[in-house]
Amino acid sequence: MSDELDASRAPLLDHLVELRRRLLYSAGALVLAFAISLYFARPILTLLVRPLRAAGQLVLINTDVYGGFMVQVKVAFFTAVMVSFPVTANQVWRFVAPGLYRQERRALLPFLLATPILFTMGAALAYFFVIPPALHFLFSFQGDLGGVTQRAFPDVSSYLKVVMQFLFGFGFAFLMPVLLMLLERAGIVTREQLVGLRRYAIVANFAVAALLTPPDPWSMMMLALPLVVLYEFALIGIRLTERSRAREAARALVES
Repeated sequence: MSDELDASRAPLLDHLVELRRRLLYSAGALVLAFAISLYFARPILTLLVRPLRAAGQLVLINTDVYGGFMVQVKVAFFTAVMVSFPVTANQVWRFVAPGLYRQERRALLPFLLATPILFTMGAALAYFFVIPPALHFLFSFQGDLGGVTQRAFPDVSSYLKVVMQFLFGFGFAFLMPVLLMLLERAGIVTREQLVGLRRYAIVANFAVAALLTPPDPWSMMMLALPLVVLYEFALIGIRLTERSRAREAARALVES
């Protein structure tokens, strides 16, 4: 096994050259995705404002002369980050993998594959089930105030900021199982410690949900409850990987 790792070692200069190449590939993927996303920025923005229309709000305003253009640039950039993420993750994997044992590469590859899937699941949950009722709640405070009508005319930039906060917040929150399993794999925590911290993790999940969502109970519950379930899935996944490692260790002992 040590021979396998020694064979993958390279001088520092070679590592720097390889790192530069991986960074260029990642930057190229981001720039290409940004150019394509900028071309389709208006249809993407149209898709993002559908929850606003479903909430009965049909007006978005710009407070700056260049606001419309900058909004489309922001939409294109956020879209490019999400679209190019698998390429970036792949480049990170290609840079790190040669320094790992074969067993470690097999163990970490599922985490790499699960990351974009979990992120997409979190963003989809936010878009379809959280943002619309949250907007209904936030716009429910409009109405008559003793002869004065209170109306909301949201700025397109502020609305986009809220939507991106939801999408990225839910997306990254759904990566918690990957993070916990990587921490366990690195020996930083154990399954027994995570089980013992379950009650504190539940409180922490609700605290994170309260920070990432507007001050309405529906949005908080829609993030906190999946986080609690994902924590349990992480414990199950760690248990399964422990059994797999135990079988591999027993097989290697028999073979030796």
